Amino acid sequence: MRDDRARLRHILEAIAHIEKYAARGEKAFRSDELIQNWMVRHLQIIGEAARALSSQFRDRHPQVPWLDIMDMRNVLVHEYFGIDLDIVWRVVERDLPDLKRKIEAILKELQ
Repeated sequence: MRDDRARLRHILEAIAHIEKYAARGEKAFRSDELIQNWMVRHLQIIGEAARALSSQFRDRHPQVPWLDIMDMRNVLVHEYFGIDLDIVWRVVERDLPDLKRKIEAILKELQ
């Protein structure tokens, strides 16, 4: 079984994968189905890694919106025909930078 630190590293890796294509901007995101699918897939990975963290770990780090992250994963996996690209882009643009900072801070604290 992987430990919580490994799950946090998975989250950071998924964010890095998203950032690679988010740098191309919203226009590229909206016009390229492959980029959309790439970002959705890595958001799913973030949600799955968050879900796999121990509940004790999540409870010790309430500054991260774990439930929101896991809920988004569920929507992306189970409501795939109803995915709202506006929400996906907003999460990529507004929420991921803050999540990245929080995860990096937690990992630094754990060292």
